[in-house]
Amino acid sequence: MKKVLFVCLGNICRSPTAHGVFQSLVDQNGLSEQIHVDSAGTAAYHVGNPPDSRSTETAKKRGYDLTPLRARQAIEEDFYEFDYILAMDSSNLINLKAIRPSDYDGHLSLFLDFTSMSEAEVPDPYYGGDAGFEHVLDLVESASQGLLEQIKKEL
Repeated sequence: MKKVLFVCLGNICRSPTAHGVFQSLVDQNGLSEQIHVDSAGTAAYHVGNPPDSRSTETAKKRGYDLTPLRARQAIEEDFYEFDYILAMDSSNLINLKAIRPSDYDGHLSLFLDFTSMSEAEVPDPYYGGDAGFEHVLDLVESASQGLLEQIKKEL
């Protein structure tokens, strides 16, 4: 079993969107018994809360259900649990590296390393308009395809 953790700052916009999109791909490919998906935030601002309503609504328009997800904070123990820990931006990657155990041998990187799109980071749409949430979904859908292809090679 491969385990994937998506991480942003508060775990209410970008990482739950990635969680929902990637889970949908996993399910569509009949791999739910072989790939476990989760998401977290590097900060504890929203622990226990559902994803931002704008993320939920934007995802719903494309057929993704984020409603069961609840925010949690990334912790050191996640490095012992997950094979892939994927940050939405470099700031969160730095925060993850700060709590990474020295013996972690999994994959820690930016999520957009798995796409050929020109952007390196998934921008935080929290303070912007609806177009930001659509853009996040575009990036996440592209990187999710690339990630799934990579994991399928390993299974």
